[in-house]
Amino acid sequence: MDQVRIIEVKQSVFADNDRRAAQLRRELKERGVFLLNLMSSPGAGKTTTLRRTVELLKDELSIGVMEADIDSDVDARAMAAAGVKAIQLHTGGMCHLDADMTRQGLDQLLAEGGVELAVLENVGNLVCPAEFDTGAVKNAAILSVPEGDDKPLKYPLMFQVCDVVLINKIDVAPYFDFDLDRCREHIRLRNPNAAVLPICAKTGQGVEAWARWLREQVERWRSGLPGE
Repeated sequence: MDQVRIIEVKQSVFADNDRRAAQLRRELKERGVFLLNLMSSPGAGKTTTLRRTVELLKDELSIGVMEADIDSDVDARAMAAAGVKAIQLHTGGMCHLDADMTRQGLDQLLAEGGVELAVLENVGNLVCPAEFDTGAVKNAAILSVPEGDDKPLKYPLMFQVCDVVLINKIDVAPYFDFDLDRCREHIRLRNPNAAVLPICAKTGQGVEAWARWLREQVERWRSGLPGE
């Protein structure tokens, strides 16, 4: 009986995307643009966190935001109202962005120049976005308190690929069965190098520490030093 040839399609797709992502990072380096990939589940507070971040950094950095969603332009309108260049990316039903999709968005965002910090607000999902390298310099994840402190155990890849995890809605922790120390430990099990920053995007608590972390990463990127 003839042997059947098996092709690992998923592995091939990922390998091709990784090459494209690496090339995009090289191009962004040449252009002096820092790309942040921001991920979370729906409702965790990505857009509110971004608005707070813009408030703190807009006088220091020229910021552009790409809002990825299956449909609507609600988030892009919110960011434009915050005073930054913003475009909406519709994924046509796909639950993630890959390097080519990100490049298409960046081509539009950077067409007129003037962007030093580009932020990709990825599709709300704790699974698919973590699987694809977008070409970002750093990956950030937001975990909100109502989701529970066990999410790093249930969605390991998301926390493995992130350089920083923002624990949002920390103001409501007393009303949920959420243990910050336990959550830190769960994240550490998945990724001992990830920074963990508790914040409340609604009130602004802890957001300055997050903005400081991001500012330092941009500065290190510009200077050619490795990020933390």
